[in-house]
Amino acid sequence: MVIIHRATSVRGKRMTELADGLPSPNGLGNPGDYIAALRRLRAWSDLSYRQLARRAEALGETLPASTTASMLARSSLPRSDVVATFVRACGLDKASVATWVAARNTLAAASTRPAAAAPVTHDAPRPAPDGGSVPAMLPADIADFTGREDQVASLHQLLSGATKTDRHHHAPAIAMISGMGGIGKTALAVHVAHRLAGTYPDGQLYVNLRGADASPLQSGDVLARFLRALGVQNQVIPADETERAELYRTRLADRCVLLVLDNAATEEQVRPLLPGTASCAVILTSRARLTGIEGARRVDLDVFPPNAAIRLLARITTDDRVTAQHTGAARIVSLCGGLPLAVRVAGARLAARPTWHLGHLATMLGDERRRLDQLTAGDLAVRASLALSYQALDPTVRRLFRLLGLFDLPDFPAWFAAAILDSTLDTGIERAEALVDAQLLTATDTDVAGQQRYRFHDLVRIFARERAEAEETSESLASALTRGFGGWLALTERMARHIPGPCYAAISGPAPRPVTGWVERYTPGVDPGLWFDAERSALRSLIRQACLLGRDDVAFDLAGCMEKYFDVRGMYSDWVDTNTEVMSACRTAGNLLGEAVMLRGLIDVTTWINDGGDGDAMSRLHDEAFRLLDMFTLLRHEQGMSDAAVMCSWALTAAGDHHTAITYATRALQLANRSGHRGGRIRSRLALSVAHYEQGRFDDAAAGLADALDEARALDNPRWVATVLQFSGITHRQLDNLEHSQRMLRESLTISRHYGDTYTEVLTLLALARLALQRGDPSARTTAETSVALSREYRMSHHLAEALEVLGEIELADGFPERAIGHLEESVAIWRTRGWHSMQATALTNLGKAYAQIEPLAARRAFEEAGAILTRLGDTDKLTELLPYTLPQGAECRQGTTSPRVG
Repeated sequence: MVIIHRATSVRGKRMTELADGLPSPNGLGNPGDYIAALRRLRAWSDLSYRQLARRAEALGETLPASTTASMLARSSLPRSDVVATFVRACGLDKASVATWVAARNTLAAASTRPAAAAPVTHDAPRPAPDGGSVPAMLPADIADFTGREDQVASLHQLLSGATKTDRHHHAPAIAMISGMGGIGKTALAVHVAHRLAGTYPDGQLYVNLRGADASPLQSGDVLARFLRALGVQNQVIPADETERAELYRTRLADRCVLLVLDNAATEEQVRPLLPGTASCAVILTSRARLTGIEGARRVDLDVFPPNAAIRLLARITTDDRVTAQHTGAARIVSLCGGLPLAVRVAGARLAARPTWHLGHLATMLGDERRRLDQLTAGDLAVRASLALSYQALDPTVRRLFRLLGLFDLPDFPAWFAAAILDSTLDTGIERAEALVDAQLLTATDTDVAGQQRYRFHDLVRIFARERAEAEETSESLASALTRGFGGWLALTERMARHIPGPCYAAISGPAPRPVTGWVERYTPGVDPGLWFDAERSALRSLIRQACLLGRDDVAFDLAGCMEKYFDVRGMYSDWVDTNTEVMSACRTAGNLLGEAVMLRGLIDVTTWINDGGDGDAMSRLHDEAFRLLDMFTLLRHEQGMSDAAVMCSWALTAAGDHHTAITYATRALQLANRSGHRGGRIRSRLALSVAHYEQGRFDDAAAGLADALDEARALDNPRWVATVLQFSGITHRQLDNLEHSQRMLRESLTISRHYGDTYTEVLTLLALARLALQRGDPSARTTAETSVALSREYRMSHHLAEALEVLGEIELADGFPERAIGHLEESVAIWRTRGWHSMQATALTNLGKAYAQIEPLAARRAFEEAGAILTRLGDTDKLTELLPYTLPQGAECRQGTTSPRVG
């Protein structure tokens, strides 16, 4: 046996020694031993299910992780093609693959070979011409059968007589309908069987195999039942099950019979019941995915879409309430999760109470803790249906089911099962896949980060939580929640380190992070940005649940990890909503650290993004930044104090108090140096440089920015590299280093666009527009217009005010004062809400220049307001520049008046 490759050379073995422990398929006596050998082969390969899937894909084949998990968790023989793919993926050569497949085929043949015995003669009569012995065992069709049009058409086409001649060799057509309990498998199977009854004139056989019960029917008993239905006398039916199967296939050999095998448990239960001729066909239903049934065409049922569910509700109630009270009907089917059994129960309850308003039942169903109690009518009960699937599970899988139900998650990745079980990744996935096989969990499509995801139906999750509360101790429940939340924290923190964004201090609380080996195996190769894209909804749901459960440490830790992602993706509403909710929970719990961390992020997002707040943004920044500084000072948290002091400096610079702004930026730098907060050093130097820039000290600003850029590159935070580059480019434009300015701005723009960082991109575009305007480059207009559009789209009011001011300057320079006035009036209006006084004065000055050519009195008002602001700021240089544009009192508007233009 030759080894092609091995996933890893762990345990220090040389390649030539690896075959020593290689499992062999030879000499195995039964399918169970064969499956055990396959498990040993998987362990020998040292490959996870996901790695096997990737290896198979590299070989041009398909081997989903769920298929491998299902194959190795069962005791029946898998299909030969699955075996071949699996063995190749494990790293064995062609000859080895052939050996494994041959061993499998030998065992398969042995399982159906008749025992040595005297020939059996069957003297029972053929079906009589009058049809007396023709079986017609189908249950009654459902009068109010609704929906499933596509599935009905597909099954009819597969099983109708018109397609029999097209079947492969002499194989019967087998349709396997699978889905969770209550999804409508039996209803669909019986409905289709009745439609096809005329196509199978020799009869229809039906049996409920009770696969979800504790004691499913035995294949031998079902064979005896079918043989009697086919006219075989009791005394002629063999005692041996193999002989019964032979006689059964013989009786069907020249007949055209449709079999409905309902509610099957396993492949072993079903195989003896399958006919051996293409003249017959089979409809098989099961809650389990019986992947070992060769040649079966699979139909996986999902819940009803809302319209179909409402139609079913209307047909069951038989009155006009559903039509007249459509909103209530929609609410009911939504609370039923589109599960046909649940909708049927709700309809039965409404039919039994014709005076009920639909809103009344919807209100009753709205109480999640009592919803399953309400979904009971006669012998129809959603809870009982789910309990059948639950009881059939292995105890370890039942426990996973219970614990998963504790978490309010729309869906979750495969690793989460390992986290709450405190198991290996492979074990967690294997048990999650067992829940998928039992139709208690749904495997969804792979997400954008390449992760396999799972989700609960709402009613199944409620049932799982019921079982957890009934079967687990309070200590066990608390421990499971801690492990689950801790798993998310461990992985989220790891991913957040690689997201470019605000370089705040990473401040976390005491929530446990369990030491889990799977984290190291799981994270390599996963793109952090895509991971957050995939997990955003799950993380927000967990944060909300943590707040409700009083786990404020978990909530603020997870929320803090999401801030950079929210920022770089421009998800400002999500950021505000998340931090506001968590900050409230922390305040209620007396968690000052969590409250401060959430306030820090809120200050940032609500200051620079329009949140509809009253007053001017910079005044709010001033008040909230100093409140934040007090909070971190009380906590004696120097890194937090540094972050807050930088915010104080920005607010003071906006107000024109440059001396005090420099004092606070210097204090922030000292705190950052003392506490080892490299991000704080970058932010402090940037704040110092902005204060120097506002004073016109461009050389000092450029020097500070050079130091900040070195720090940002060393920190490996592309967002802050881009940010420092853009401010450096702006400063060098003021120093007339235009080529250097353009290079820095272009580099900043490339980084921003690579990460989809719109906020930083827009500010860089504004700087490039000003640079182009200064050079007389016509690209200035297009660049400024792009900035305006992006600023409006993402509600960046600060950027929008500046973008409109730049566009107004461009229109003025091109000789279009009327157009300039429109942009500049809007810019001034926004700056009044922003509170950055120097920028407001600049916009007013340019507005005055535009009005000077159209309406001198309006120009005077703009110049006077700009002059008042500049006087308060003590900016004598700009006041001096403003003097030539001041018009005499009472000047009249006259055609052709000109004024110096900005260029």
